[in-house]
Amino acid sequence: MKRWLLALICAAGMAQADGEPAGVFDYYVMALSWTPTWCTLEGDERGSPQCGDGQGFGFTLHGLWPQYESGWPAYCPTVMRAPSRGMTGDMVDIMGTSGLAWHQWRKHGVCSGLEARDYFALSRLAYESVERPDLLRRLTSEVRVAASVIEEAFLEVNPQLEPDMLTVTCRANRIQEVRICLTRELEPRTCGADVIRDCRSPDALFSPIR
Repeated sequence: MKRWLLALICAAGMAQADGEPAGVFDYYVMALSWTPTWCTLEGDERGSPQCGDGQGFGFTLHGLWPQYESGWPAYCPTVMRAPSRGMTGDMVDIMGTSGLAWHQWRKHGVCSGLEARDYFALSRLAYESVERPDLLRRLTSEVRVAASVIEEAFLEVNPQLEPDMLTVTCRANRIQEVRICLTRELEPRTCGADVIRDCRSPDALFSPIR
């Protein structure tokens, strides 16, 4: 096997570590998903209530993810009780659906070392600690923008953030997410090298909220 291929396989295996100990991580990545993109690519086909006309979802909380300086844990063993329907239902206003809240707990929340109620409370605090640019919500038609424009909009309304503390991702040449790196105390911090993967499209689609 060629050395470069072996190195690539090893790197991929190290990126995500399923079953790592809960509570052992370095920082959080908060992922904010632009709902119109998710609805176009997945939600509409699923018939998600998050995507209905008039719902008004913009940047919703995809998740608060425990992160290593390189790589991340997932599906950690935990003795914590699973969240109730009431707990996941209470997250709909910032996450869009209770199903997403449940999935995020099962994959990422269990690695936080927190009880489900505390994990969701921390997730809400993280979400509320960052201003989402109102200008982006006021768009009335689809536009094409460089991902750097979205990043600059976040930086403008969040003076506590610096360029290396967040990244913008794309999918299918659409603006997908803004990911912000936070300490375990929810203070902004520099992202790890494996998180900084900005979308480089000069003309990614950005759809208005519904």
